[in-house]
Amino acid sequence: MSDSRPDPDALLARVQRDERKEKRGRLKIFFGAAAGVGKTFAMLRAAHAQRDAGIDTVVGLVETHGRSETIAQLEDLEILPSRMVEHRGGTVREFDIDAALARKPGLLIVDELAHSNAPGSRHPKRWQDVAELLEAGISVYTSLNVQHLESLNDVVGQITGVRVWETIPDKVFDEADEVELVDLPPDELLERLAAGKVYLPEQALRAAANFFRKGNLIALRELSLRRTAQRVDAQMRDYREDHSIDRAWPVSERLLVCVGPGERSEHLVRAARRLAAGLGAEWTALYVETPDLQRLPEGERDRILRNLRLAEELGARSVTVGGGDVAREVVGYARAQNVSKIVLGKPRRRGILRRLVSSTVDRVLQGASDIDVEIIGTEARPSTLAFGLASPILDRSRTHLGVEQRPRSDKLRWPGYAGAAAITVACTLVGALMHGRFEPTNLVMVYLVGIVLVAVRFGRGPSVFASLASVAAFDFFFVPPFLTFAVSDTQYVVTFLVMLAVGLVISNLAASVRLQARIAGYREQRISALYEMSRELAGTYQVESMVRIGVQHLAEVFGSQAVILLPDPGGRVRHPAGDSIAGSLHGADLSIAQWVHDHNQAAGLGTDTLAGSDTHFVPLASPNRAVGVIGLLPANPRRLFVPEQRRLLDTFAGQIAIAIERAQLAEDARTARLQADTEELRNSLLAGISHDLRTPLASIVGASSTLAESSEQLSPAARRDLAAGIAEEARHMSEVVANVLDLARFQAGAFRLNLQWHVLDEVVGGALARSRGRLADREVKLALPADAPLVELDAVLIEQVLVNLLENAAKYTPARSTVTVAAEANPGELVVSVSDNGPGLRPGEEEQVFDKFYRGSPESATGGVGLGLAICRSIVEAHGGKIRAGRSSAGGARFSFTLPQKAAAPVLEAEE
Repeated sequence: MSDSRPDPDALLARVQRDERKEKRGRLKIFFGAAAGVGKTFAMLRAAHAQRDAGIDTVVGLVETHGRSETIAQLEDLEILPSRMVEHRGGTVREFDIDAALARKPGLLIVDELAHSNAPGSRHPKRWQDVAELLEAGISVYTSLNVQHLESLNDVVGQITGVRVWETIPDKVFDEADEVELVDLPPDELLERLAAGKVYLPEQALRAAANFFRKGNLIALRELSLRRTAQRVDAQMRDYREDHSIDRAWPVSERLLVCVGPGERSEHLVRAARRLAAGLGAEWTALYVETPDLQRLPEGERDRILRNLRLAEELGARSVTVGGGDVAREVVGYARAQNVSKIVLGKPRRRGILRRLVSSTVDRVLQGASDIDVEIIGTEARPSTLAFGLASPILDRSRTHLGVEQRPRSDKLRWPGYAGAAAITVACTLVGALMHGRFEPTNLVMVYLVGIVLVAVRFGRGPSVFASLASVAAFDFFFVPPFLTFAVSDTQYVVTFLVMLAVGLVISNLAASVRLQARIAGYREQRISALYEMSRELAGTYQVESMVRIGVQHLAEVFGSQAVILLPDPGGRVRHPAGDSIAGSLHGADLSIAQWVHDHNQAAGLGTDTLAGSDTHFVPLASPNRAVGVIGLLPANPRRLFVPEQRRLLDTFAGQIAIAIERAQLAEDARTARLQADTEELRNSLLAGISHDLRTPLASIVGASSTLAESSEQLSPAARRDLAAGIAEEARHMSEVVANVLDLARFQAGAFRLNLQWHVLDEVVGGALARSRGRLADREVKLALPADAPLVELDAVLIEQVLVNLLENAAKYTPARSTVTVAAEANPGELVVSVSDNGPGLRPGEEEQVFDKFYRGSPESATGGVGLGLAICRSIVEAHGGKIRAGRSSAGGARFSFTLPQKAAAPVLEAEE
C-alpha cells in the first residue's frame, strides 16, 4: 500500500483554513527597509490598478508627509474623512474605522500598519483596526517598515542606535496574504533624502546624521530582504503541502543532521556545524525516538540529550520525533522541511553483512533520492554502547557482538514466563476438548490466540517462550505418535516451522504495539502535566501566584522538594517570603543558585558543576533575560535524571520563565503607565492651578498695592470696589484650593456620607443661592415635581454637585442663556438634571468631561482647573448613583445624576 496518501487531518485543516480565508478580506503589505523607499507611492499605484480593474477602492488614511508625488496619486481616489481627536493639547488625525465599516468598500487603503492610535480610539494599534476590517470582509492595502517587526525591533535598535516603540506582532506579517517588497538602493534613498523628497530640509539633515547613515540603510535593506525571503520560503512550503508535493525543492541550503546515542554523534554534530557555516545554511539536529531506543540504558539516552544540547549551543534547532522506522521518519521530516542536505554517520557494517541486512544509512539513501546525503566518516573507537553500529542513527537490527551488554534490570521477569506457561497449558486444555472434532491444523489457531495474549500482557520475551512452548505442546499432544516429540508425517515439520514463524512475528508485533502504547502513555502524561501548568500560569498575572503554581507542579511531576528563587533589584537571588506550599524546598544553597543565575547554566546534583550538592539547580531563562532559578531536591535522583524527565524539566523551566517575565513586563508597563499618568496629572495640576492662582493673585496684588499707595487719593466708592475685587479673587482662589483638596479627599475615601432625609427643593435652593452671582445674567428655570418624596442624601455634598453643575453651565454658555434644573422620581431612584441651551458637548466628550483636569473646548472655556465634574462624579458614585452627560432637547449640554432610594421615604405630617 502506498504511503503517499494525504493526511486526513491535514486535509481537514486545509479546508477549514480555506473557508476562513474566503470569509475574510485579503491583506497586502508593502514592505520596505526605511521611510522614503516608495512604499506609499507603490501602494497607491496598485490601488489605481485595482480601481481600474473594477474593484471598489477607497482610501481610509494615507500619510503623504508633504511629498508631491504621493499627493498626486490621491487626486482621483475616493478618500474617507478622518476622525479628529484631541490629544495632549492638540488635534491629531486618526483613521475612522466606523466610517470604513459603514462604507465597506472592496479594497481599503490604510497607511502605516504599526501606528499607535490616540487614546480613546477603539483599538490601541492600527493593525488591530486592520484585523477588524479583514474580519468584516474588507481587503486592505497597507505599508510597513522592517524596524516595526517585533522580532527585529531589538536588532534594528542595536544597528541604528534608535529603538522604535511602535511594533506589530510577527504573526500579522506572516499571515498576510501578500507581501510586496519595495526596495531602493541606499545611495538613491540618500539622494531622495537630500532632495527633500523624504523629510523637510531640517528633518532631513538630522535624519542623515543619525538613522539614515549609509551603513544603517545597508543593514536595514539586508534585514528586509532576508525577512521577505523567509516569508517566500514559508509560502513555498505551504504550496508543496497544499499540492501534496513530496519531493524536496532545494531552493536554499538547509541541513539536517541525525543524532543518536553513538559516541560518534558528537563528532557528527560538530561536522554538521562546520558544513552549515561554510554554506551559510540553517541546520537542524533530529533525534528519532523509536520503541527500541526507549529500552536503551540511561547512560546512552543521556548521551542523546547531551548531543542535542550541543547542537543547540552550536546554533542548531533540535527536534525530536517518534516513529517505528528511523529511515522513514528522517526522510519524511526532511521533505516536510524542504531540507537540501541530510548529514549521516558512516555505517560500520561491511561486506556481505551490509548486503544481507541494510543499515539505516542505506535505507535513507534509497528513500531520499531527491535530497543530497552527506556521509561523514570518523575514526574508529572502542565502543561501549549497547549496540555495535556506530552510526548515530540507530538501526533496529543491531547486534551485540564484541560490545558491552546492556545492564540487567532489577525487575522480576519470572511472573511473565509463568503466565506464558499457564496460558500455553490453557490452550492445550482447549485443544484437548477440540481434538477429534476438528482438524489438527485448526488447533494451531488456539495457540496463536494464546501467543497474542501473552505478547500483549507480558511482552516480547514471554511471548517468544510461548511460541516455542506452543509448538512443542502441539507436537507432543496432538501430532501422532502422541505423547512424544517424534513426527510420523514429515508434512507436520512445515506446520511446526510456519506455526513458530507466525507465532514469533505475532509476538513481536504485539509486543511492539504494547511498548508503543506504554510510551504514548508516558508522553501523554508529560504533555498533560505541562498543559495543566501552562493553563494555570496563563490564568494569573501575579508573580507570587506563578511561583506558587510552578513549585506545586514541579514537586508533583518530578517527585522532589522544589523552590523557585527570584532575584532582588540588585540581582541577588533570594528565598521566597512566606512560602508555605507542601513539598517546597527551604534552605537551598543560595551561592550555587546565584552562580546558576549569573552563568545561565545548570549546576548542583547531576551536573559537572558543584556536583557535591544534593540539590539540582536549573536557570529560569527567558528569551530576553534570566528571571530566576529552580531548585529541586529529588527523592529519587535516578528518576529526575532520566533524559526524558530532564527534557521535561527544561520545558517546565522555559514555560515558568516566560510566564514570570510576562508578569514582570506587565508590572513594568503598569508602573511606567502610572508614572506617565502621574507626571501628566502633575503637569495638568500645575498648569491649571498656576493659571487659576496667578490671575487672581495678580488682581489682588494690584488692588492691594493701589490701596496701600493711593488710599488717600481714592474715593470711598473706589476703595470699596477694590476691596470687593480682592475679596472676590480671594474667594476664587479658595475655591480652586478647596476643589483640589476635596477631590483628593474623595478619591482617598477619607470622608463619610451624612445621609439624612431631605426635601429636594431645599437642596436645590441652597445651590441656587450659592451660585447667584455666576448665574446673574442667565435665566434659571425649575422643573421639580410638587409631590416629590423625601430623599436620603448628604445635603452638603449633593448641594456641591449642583453648584458645580450650575457653575459649569454658566461657564460654557453665553449671556442670557437658559439653565434648567429638573428632577424626576423613578421607582427606586431619583433623577436630577441640569441642562442649558448653549453650544453643548462635542461628540466623544460625554465621558471625557468627567476626567480630572479636562476643561472642554479652549474656545468656550473661561478658566478653571477642570476638577468640578470629576468631584461631581466622585460624590454621586459615593451615594451609589451614576452621573451622565449628553445633549439637551434645546441643543445644549445636559448633565443628569441618579440617587438610589433603597428605603421607603418617611411621610411628613401636615402642619395644622
